[in-house]
Amino acid sequence: MAVQSKTFDASVVAPVSVPKVQVRVLEVPLAYRRYFIWFQLIVAYVFMERTLWSSRLAFRNTWAFVAAAAILVFVLVDRPSLRRMGLGLPTSLGASLVLAVSFVTAAFLIFMVRWAGGQVPANPTWPSLHLAWQYVAWALIQEFMLQSFFFTRCEELFGSSAAVWVAATLFAAAHLPSPILTTFTLAGGLFFCEMFRRYRSIYPIGIVHAVLGLTIAVTMPDSLLHNMRVGIGYLRY
Repeated sequence: MAVQSKTFDASVVAPVSVPKVQVRVLEVPLAYRRYFIWFQLIVAYVFMERTLWSSRLAFRNTWAFVAAAAILVFVLVDRPSLRRMGLGLPTSLGASLVLAVSFVTAAFLIFMVRWAGGQVPANPTWPSLHLAWQYVAWALIQEFMLQSFFFTRCEELFGSSAAVWVAATLFAAAHLPSPILTTFTLAGGLFFCEMFRRYRSIYPIGIVHAVLGLTIAVTMPDSLLHNMRVGIGYLRY
């Protein structure tokens, strides 16, 4: 008797449905979104103020870490696009305009100080080149916090135009009690936020921030500027 060969016919087997595995991410319901934005703004700003006004250096360092961690967590939870945060490269002539305005403003400020009989630099020993590079990096970090975090959330709460004023006011208030820095950061914050609203990139704004900040450092007397310290550091200088 011949042995019959048997083959497997897959067409007669019913397909088995495999459930899709979905990775759940932390999301805030839309109905509570506005409250969550307020929560983010208040928590981040309170942590920043604790950093500026803590009496001991160890406490200031701890609060600085807590504030940075809170901002990072809030950004990760929101998962905004790079475009919304302004982390993409500038794609228009607006960046050139922003840079041009900064250098013209810096030159004008130096001219006015010299015209008034002031000394430039006002403090020949500060800031040094090493500190200047550190300030450039710090200016970019400040613009990330101001624009990518605070402005974008104020924009969602109050609208684009009003967010310019709200974010700039918060930025200036963080520089109290220094009268020089509070005044300049209010004017500068309005300019920075408006340029971010129009061109959506923190990189040219960060360069502008650094140029103007260093210009203030070399033109203003240290008796008023206190090495550009704010918060309790200004009072204890």
